[in-house]
Amino acid sequence: MATVIVFGNEKGGTGKSTLAVHVAVALARQALDVTVIDGDTNQGSVTKYLANRSAFISSTKQAALPSPTLVAREWEAMPERDLAGHLTDSSADVIIVDTPGAFTPLSVTLHSFADLIVTPLNDSLVDLAVLADVDPNSGEVRKPSHYAERLWKARQARAARDGGSIAWIVLRNRLSALDAHNKRVMADILDQLAARIGFEVGPGFGERVIFRELFLQGLTLSDFEDKEAGLAWTVSHVAARQELRDLLDLLSKSLSVDLPASDYEPG
Repeated sequence: MATVIVFGNEKGGTGKSTLAVHVAVALARQALDVTVIDGDTNQGSVTKYLANRSAFISSTKQAALPSPTLVAREWEAMPERDLAGHLTDSSADVIIVDTPGAFTPLSVTLHSFADLIVTPLNDSLVDLAVLADVDPNSGEVRKPSHYAERLWKARQARAARDGGSIAWIVLRNRLSALDAHNKRVMADILDQLAARIGFEVGPGFGERVIFRELFLQGLTLSDFEDKEAGLAWTVSHVAARQELRDLLDLLSKSLSVDLPASDYEPG
């Protein structure tokens, strides 16, 4: 049975699609059979990202670049039983699922079939509102917010269905390099919330232009690890690479998959 990793947050613009493709390609580089489901049928960012990748590989004959398999279906119109079959009967090693930045019935179903949910969160008190209602004076968490409550229901649904559990990681994404007061407040609140509702706080990606540039060619940081691909490193790639490695290390703790770091250093 495939391990299902769902990238979810009911707020758009948090980097779900970028993270999903980077993780999918990194796992494919480890010779794993990786399937990708783009559950954000309106935006379709993962579909566009992988289409760009396919075009780049075809035009440059970069056969050394592995790719996950995108499964294109009318997911919104699919009965839950058929969707469940795609998620539970797949022959893939890992299924990566991107979800919309809004509440939809499809998103609810996809979350409930996850083995691991990864929630990227921009390092902003505005974005934090999807997870918690916070007292503006004391910084204390008053109660979990709507997305956190839906995650609790997804865990209940998974337990009722097959007795399984769902791990949950919240990533502080698009971090500024500056040690601002906002960053310290965010850290304190997330630590409170993690202990209260059960998730692990992990590293995401910094606010780097390189991630937007890679999208146009469908490339990821993992692609620059492979000497045979012949891709040129820049300072931006080197700075971001460790962030991806840290993320993969965290994910590997929740998966029965070894994700060894490459020993290739750019010249």
